Order: sequence, then structure tokens, then C-alpha cells
Amino acid sequence: MHIEIGILSQPKLLLAATAATALVSAHLLPVFKKPAQAPAVLLRTLLAAFFFSLLMQLWHLSVGPSELHLVGAMPIYLLFGFLPTLFGFGIGLLLQALVFEPQDLVHLAVNFLSLAVPLLAVHHLLGKRLQRLTVANVLKLDAVYYAGVTLMVGFWLSISAAPAALEGWATFAASYLLLVLIEPVLTIALVIGGRRLQTSRWMTLALDEAWLSRSRLQA
Repeated sequence: MHIEIGILSQPKLLLAATAATALVSAHLLPVFKKPAQAPAVLLRTLLAAFFFSLLMQLWHLSVGPSELHLVGAMPIYLLFGFLPTLFGFGIGLLLQALVFEPQDLVHLAVNFLSLAVPLLAVHHLLGKRLQRLTVANVLKLDAVYYAGVTLMVGFWLSISAAPAALEGWATFAASYLLLVLIEPVLTIALVIGGRRLQTSRWMTLALDEAWLSRSRLQA
């Protein structure tokens, strides 16, 4: 989901930075309004950032004008919750840029929005309505999320300064089919593992209890 440096103009990067800042600020307000929940949100955010960063570094592949990464978005979302995943994406991308790819700091907001906007869509359209986590629902969550990421990459390329960039989008979109096949397996395995660890006291603080109460997977 990383966009190649130089494709987007400075004014568009500034707009992306403004949008990303507004998005994060709006979602920080509920945390400040409920300070008692802040320690749990902070711990889950750090865990989400860690696992996201780890998965990103485990597997990545340049495809056309963008880059494929193993994101682990849905297992992170289901285990740690919406807000920690949202904040974890930002922290993980920042750390990845600072440690491995300093040039990616230029596109930090762009890459964050490419992950955050689909997460918002999944959470509000599907996630909040789920009563039980079935295999079919896992497949749906992953498919909708990565369709959103693919569309976000297409959006950035459509407003880019490189006319040929959009031509590589179809190749990038087709390549994401591999992740759509891999990530549901990862999601199911990690959610089952998280449920087994739920009995530990410290895991009550670390994992999203609302999701785990619904996470007994059904066919």
C-alpha cells in the first residue's frame, strides 16, 4: 500500500497530512473523555503497532507504483479493537519509516490513510454489527478491507503527477488476491489463539474483551 515517492505533488501531500491529522484527532477525543480506559487503549495500541510492524517487515513486495505488505489488519482489529488498530497503524508506519525507510516519512499520511479509511469502512459498515464471528464473516471482513486498500491506492494514483502510474494499478490490485487468500487463515488462527489466552489476567487488559466474547468461530 506504500505509494512511490515523487508520484504525488506537495499540495496533495499537504491535504493528505491535514486529513490524517483530523482523523486521528477526532478519534482521540473519546479516549480523553474516558481516562479510565486510557491504559487499556494505550497497551492495545502498542501491541497493535508491534504486530503490524512485524508483519509488514516479514513480507513485502514491490508491485508497479505501490508495494504489497502483509498487514494483518483484521486479526489486529479483532484482537485489539478499532481505536488501537487505527492508532497502531500510524505508530507502526512512523516507526517503519524512521528505522527502515526514512524517505517514506514524506508519504506517511498517504500510507496511513490508505489503511485507515478502509478500516473505518469495515468497522462502521460491518464490524459494529457482527454478533458472531463466523468463517464467512472473516472472509467478508478481509475481502472488504483489502478491496478498500486497493481502491485507496487507485485514488492516490488517479490524482498523481505521473500519468502512467494508474496503468500499474490493475497489476497491484490483482496481486492483492494473494493476501485475500492468506490473511483469513492468519485471522482465524490468531483469534482462536487470543481466545485461549483470554483466561490470563493481563490478557484481559491487552485484548479487546468485546470482540473475544464473540470470537468463538463457527462454520
